[in-house]
Amino acid sequence: MLSQADVIAIFEKCGALLQGHFLLTSGKHSDRYLQCAQVLQYPEYTRMICASLVEQLGEEPEIDVVVGPAMGGVIVAYEIGRQLGKRALFTEREEGKMRLRRNFSIRPGERVLVVEDVITTGGSVQEVIDVVKAAGGEVVGVAVLVDRSNGRADFGVPLYKALTVAAVAWEPEVCPLCQAGEPAVKPGSRGLK
Repeated sequence: MLSQADVIAIFEKCGALLQGHFLLTSGKHSDRYLQCAQVLQYPEYTRMICASLVEQLGEEPEIDVVVGPAMGGVIVAYEIGRQLGKRALFTEREEGKMRLRRNFSIRPGERVLVVEDVITTGGSVQEVIDVVKAAGGEVVGVAVLVDRSNGRADFGVPLYKALTVAAVAWEPEVCPLCQAGEPAVKPGSRGLK
């Protein structure tokens, strides 16, 4: 299993740890950003980090399907599904709502591992959990490359993470970087809610 230091070294080698003023998907602002796509472009690093997550799963829970939100969870779902020998699906936003598309389906009673690249508030993961439950699936765990929720993410199931990063995130109206006049950038894959 990779240590936290091993995962940080991979992120640093890939240029995935950014410093500055960032608009997060949650709508909050931060001075640090983890651009997982910079790591996920390398299959060997992706394999290594996902193998560490799979190792954390152990024998339990039993999993039938792996699901992640587009965009950040697509590659993670595929690689963890590949390593487990299970189907890998992804959800997408359609008219602002997370959905299973492309004729993907979860059968009632299927045991689902929800995956994501990074969580801060956990909003996208919760949306995927809601989709799984609406389809009759049972969420048995959540696995993420990076947990930057500062311990606030609680999905009611075990949370497996390759890296935990203590991160500060501010509401825009109290962001000290905004107050200092620093322009914010949005390096992620989708616009603010």
